Amino acid sequence: MELEIVTIGNELLLGYTLDTNSTTLATGLADLGIRVSRRTTVPDTPDAIIDAVGSGLARTGFVITTGGLGPTRDDLTKQAVADLYDVPLVLDREYLEQLRARFAELGRGPMPESNRTQAEIPRGATPLPNRWGTAPGLWMEDQRGTVVMLPGVPRELRGLLEHEVLPRLAGRVGTDAPVNRSRTLRTTGVSESALADRLAGVETDLAPLTLAFLPDLEGVDLRLTAWGLQPDQAEEALNRGAARLVEILGDDCYGDQDLAEVVLDLLRHRSWTVAVAESCTGGLVGTRLTEVAGASDVFPGGVIAYANRIKEQMLDVPAELLEAHGAVSDETVRAMADGVRSRFGTDAAVAVSGVAGPGGGTEAKPVGTVHLAAVAADRHRTLGRRFPGGRAEIRRRSAQAALDMLRRLLLD
Repeated sequence: MELEIVTIGNELLLGYTLDTNSTTLATGLADLGIRVSRRTTVPDTPDAIIDAVGSGLARTGFVITTGGLGPTRDDLTKQAVADLYDVPLVLDREYLEQLRARFAELGRGPMPESNRTQAEIPRGATPLPNRWGTAPGLWMEDQRGTVVMLPGVPRELRGLLEHEVLPRLAGRVGTDAPVNRSRTLRTTGVSESALADRLAGVETDLAPLTLAFLPDLEGVDLRLTAWGLQPDQAEEALNRGAARLVEILGDDCYGDQDLAEVVLDLLRHRSWTVAVAESCTGGLVGTRLTEVAGASDVFPGGVIAYANRIKEQMLDVPAELLEAHGAVSDETVRAMADGVRSRFGTDAAVAVSGVAGPGGGTEAKPVGTVHLAAVAADRHRTLGRRFPGGRAEIRRRSAQAALDMLRRLLLD
């Protein structure tokens, strides 16, 4: 089975909104063995929507659209698809009452009259309940093919895809249909080219899997993909391929979790706690840790010591040490790590200080210079790095490197 995706919205074409919905759809469909043969983005105009959906139906007989189901004048998807199928929009009074009840439940007051249009659906379409928003998904089907209309809000689309669309499609393709499945292993601290050299020739061992290198600011992801295999065969091949990559890469690979989650698990395994002391990252390391649910049993807090006087007052970094070595130095970050560990009474700590730019660099310490420290029990580690990129990139790379330093120290 194959289908096409049509994403609708001027904001997508202008570049103001990133199209993550197509990625979500393609990933979920691949797990069922359904191939996305084309992805098309069109503006909020009836003619463009009709042309894209109609062309997709002619090619594959099945189209999923995202966007254009809201209550405003530029939400035209339902009307365009209704025109394509030559049916009118009709008021679904049951859904209208559900909408009114939802507004009352959320304490938003009476439902605005504009939301009434969200209860108007093409005649013959099946509403797909949306527990995450106000616009229902719609399943439209006749002899010309099937159009599934989903909201453009990513959270709503994910909920409808998982609970309404994929179960219906699974019934069509069956449980034994060939699938395309992927698994991602994450690395950090190693360049894409260095990884390519280390993995040269390994693709022969990985067959029938394919291997893709996906570099990002935090590191390089390695994506293994099984194409057109039975579900159990795909899982077996992915397990075998992942084990082979981990065997080659060792500690440079940290699995398929977020790095902060890996660090928290390592600490939790030892019944340890950690505190952070941050300067140039301004709280990004702490943010990464607290984005993981349940982090509070391991991470009590930290200090954002941006100014030197805060490093002295809150982290007990000696003024003479700052004078002698500067805020961006191995000596200072080690003192910051010891200071925050002492203040919070934790078993481990990590500290980061650097020159994120765009100004503030010197010949000795140019923009991108970052020093990191980690301490766990009685062991210390410090590291100086020079990161490329602008301010935001340097800060993100620094937070990732700080977490990775602590991870490697805990593994040792």
